[in-house]
Amino acid sequence: MAPILILCASIIVLLLLITVVKLNAFISLIIATLFVGICNGMVLSGIIKAISSGIGSTLGSTLLILGFGVLFGSILSETGAAQKISAGLINLFGVKKIKYAMVLTGFIVGIAMFYNAGFIVLVPLVFSVAFTTKQPLVYLGIALTSALSVTHGFLPPHPGPSTIAVLFKASIGKTLLYGIIVAIPAITMAGLVFPEFIKKIQANPPKEMFNTKHFEAAEMPGFAISIFTALIPIILMGLATVSTFFLPATTESAKILQFIGEPGIAMLFALLIAIFVLGIGRGIKMKTLMDSSSASLNALTTIVLLIAAGGAFKQILIDSGTGDAIVAYFKGSTISPLLLGWLIATLIRIALGSATVAGLTAAGIVQPLLTTMHVNPELMVLSIGAGSLMCSHVNDTGFWMFKEYFGLSIKDTFKTWSVMETIVGITGLLAVLALNLFL
Repeated sequence: MAPILILCASIIVLLLLITVVKLNAFISLIIATLFVGICNGMVLSGIIKAISSGIGSTLGSTLLILGFGVLFGSILSETGAAQKISAGLINLFGVKKIKYAMVLTGFIVGIAMFYNAGFIVLVPLVFSVAFTTKQPLVYLGIALTSALSVTHGFLPPHPGPSTIAVLFKASIGKTLLYGIIVAIPAITMAGLVFPEFIKKIQANPPKEMFNTKHFEAAEMPGFAISIFTALIPIILMGLATVSTFFLPATTESAKILQFIGEPGIAMLFALLIAIFVLGIGRGIKMKTLMDSSSASLNALTTIVLLIAAGGAFKQILIDSGTGDAIVAYFKGSTISPLLLGWLIATLIRIALGSATVAGLTAAGIVQPLLTTMHVNPELMVLSIGAGSLMCSHVNDTGFWMFKEYFGLSIKDTFKTWSVMETIVGITGLLAVLALNLFL
């Protein structure tokens, strides 16, 4: 139990440093990381190694996506494409139902694109829609991110549900079908109902991050070319995913599609196409585009530092044995496999932050139960997926991304992002249990 108690103490220390002492969040996260390592008796060199490893692994997988994504979003905003897309969505759904457009967009994009990439691509659209409709920014942001989060936790081809489905020998097709059924109430509660209760929470996003310039109709590109360009990363990643079902991995075509469909590379291709199609091709000078992009990159610095520190915190929890302590505590439990999978995934998610790690760890624990108890393997994938989304907090990079992009306090991030993720997790579990009655 000692590692779990140390985890709880570290979170309290972290929150006190940020909210009471008013210490910078990056510094606070590093101090909390050192606290966990030292209190668990790790050797000092091991602590440094864990911090370096956590920062490297986290930034290694997200830095290109973040960098190219921010530049891509800047180009969409600077050229008027984001405003054109938002105007089209407003015309289709109307201002009063614009959150439905955000949810639908997040769900469609989220199926093909990993969460971080989808978030980076779509946040400029949220800003543009909020600016045009005068709707609260956090209200629209939660609607969008709820759908992105649901697809990340429940639906193949995302790494968590896909890998767990293979581990459980579950049908990918059935997992996707049942996942969509479970996703509907989860998104309804978290993305359509919950935002109505947070309309008064004010966002203070970095002013350099997104352009709120208003364009006249003649100054904007067409709707078709705007939305096509915005969807390029999704198209490239989607092609890479679909190719795995039809092309042998050893063929040159498959290798090329996998290369251009890698999130960072897909974002680079999208960025270059946007520069030429939306910018230079319409007479906008490269210097104008790059000046705006440079300001966006400057605002990215804080976000990168916090994501790096969050990665260090996550790694120290893994290396210190906190995750193993949780596993040992619940391994002998005899409760329902669906509920047990959800509960273990929830606790590991709270401890380690990563939804994918939480899901895969929980899957390893409950896998033996599939052979001894009658349980639907596809529903087990989904129950673990629901638990892996629960209670996102300060050790989750998604928490910090949402906080920094929308300029929220720690308290307001808990009241919005963390509550939304918890609603998704609880509603997802209830939907899985209800579905289990009919299968």
